[in-house]
Amino acid sequence: MSLRLRLTLWYSAMLAGALLIFGGVVYFSISWNTYNELKEEVRSQSDKLGIVGTTFFNTLDLNLDRQSRIEGKDMYVQLVNYSNGLIRRSTNLIEQDLYIPYPAAAAYPQRGFVETQVVIGSKKYNMITYQRPLVIDDELVGLLQVGAIPYNEEQFLDGLLNSLLIASILAVLIAFSIGMLIARQALRPLEKVIDATRSIERGSDLSVRIPDPPVKDEIGTLVDTLNLMLSRLEKAYNELDEAYKAQRRFVSDASHELRTPLTTIRGNIDLLEKMWSQTKNQAQLVEASNSIIPFHQDHFLLSQEAMTDISAEAKRMSTLVNDLLALARADAGYVMEKEAVDVYALTEAVVRRAQLLPRQASWEVGDLSALEGIFVQGNEDYLQQLLFIFIENGFKYTPEGSVTLKAERKDDFMAWIISDTGLGINPEQVPHIFDRFYRADESRGVTAGTGLGLAIAKWIIDEHQGSVEVTTEEGKGSTFTIWLPIDFN
Repeated sequence: MSLRLRLTLWYSAMLAGALLIFGGVVYFSISWNTYNELKEEVRSQSDKLGIVGTTFFNTLDLNLDRQSRIEGKDMYVQLVNYSNGLIRRSTNLIEQDLYIPYPAAAAYPQRGFVETQVVIGSKKYNMITYQRPLVIDDELVGLLQVGAIPYNEEQFLDGLLNSLLIASILAVLIAFSIGMLIARQALRPLEKVIDATRSIERGSDLSVRIPDPPVKDEIGTLVDTLNLMLSRLEKAYNELDEAYKAQRRFVSDASHELRTPLTTIRGNIDLLEKMWSQTKNQAQLVEASNSIIPFHQDHFLLSQEAMTDISAEAKRMSTLVNDLLALARADAGYVMEKEAVDVYALTEAVVRRAQLLPRQASWEVGDLSALEGIFVQGNEDYLQQLLFIFIENGFKYTPEGSVTLKAERKDDFMAWIISDTGLGINPEQVPHIFDRFYRADESRGVTAGTGLGLAIAKWIIDEHQGSVEVTTEEGKGSTFTIWLPIDFN
């Protein structure tokens, strides 16, 4: 069942109930007033019949014929004598051979209205009867009954009831039809919402938006909410798509980085196998001829170079695997073990070890006094790795010139500032330098490295609730400022 039909049925049922209550109130109000007026007339007629004395049955002229009509309605009068059983009736009762039912004297009838029925022809009619006991000297001697048949009133009330029922049914039917039209018009924007969502469901374009309805009602609020939800879904979908692309790029780049040292190692191993095979064959020939094995200086040099290459490439692979492991831990939500770290002592240790790194640029240490007495809540090993990443990058991209480390403090933060006078970075590439496998020199091989260092550095900074600022200019060098919160506990 559609929402439009349900709303219309509810509306129609409520209207039918309201009409039923209204019609019932109107009918019973008119019925009560109608019968009450008739009763008052009957009672008034009874009061006009004055009956006094002890011999009223013989001498009293009730003048029933002259007093038996009220505004065109037949009034029926009956006088009962309990002493001798005599009953006097008005002319209309005599003509129709009718008697108004009356109680026995032993029942001692009460004064007031009673419900009676009379039969005229073959039909029964209700009669409104007002009876008045006649008492002389505290003795019941008779009963005066005045009645009227409310035929016209009943016909009028029956017609009123039918009219109310027919009018209510017509009103409900008309309201139902109009309600369907109104509900259809009111819910038309909702149908547009359904059509739009279905089109989005069938397609993959999340940029589609539902048109705003002309009136800002509940449906308008629903449309705004759905459009906002679609915007968030589109953003989330785009982020997932970007993450998927980054994942594919990550796998591709990792495969590329791992393939290079593996190719080198495999090539050198093949070379060693060939050399070993040649040496073995020569040894067999010499053994057969009982001569001395000649020494080949070239074989020794090639073997030494091959072993050196294998060692270097194995070290490179070990570094790459360690970097991948660090990033895998970051993706898995790895939580570092942290403690209070003396930043000044840590920095001095890094400065001493940095002097031993391979480099062409000079290594300069600026003012580090701002770090004296400062502690940060962190992991000492990862903080050292963080500094070495930026220092090694400085040496790598500074073929000549200098790399400088200095410190600064501002409010509740301390900063390491690593600057170089090297190649610099294109400003358009700066937002991507912390992406995995991203290389500012797009042609691989210009500088050594895996492109994972800055991604790991960014993870370490984030884990320490810090931030990093980059200032660079192509051909003039770069400056990285690492801010970390100071631990005052």
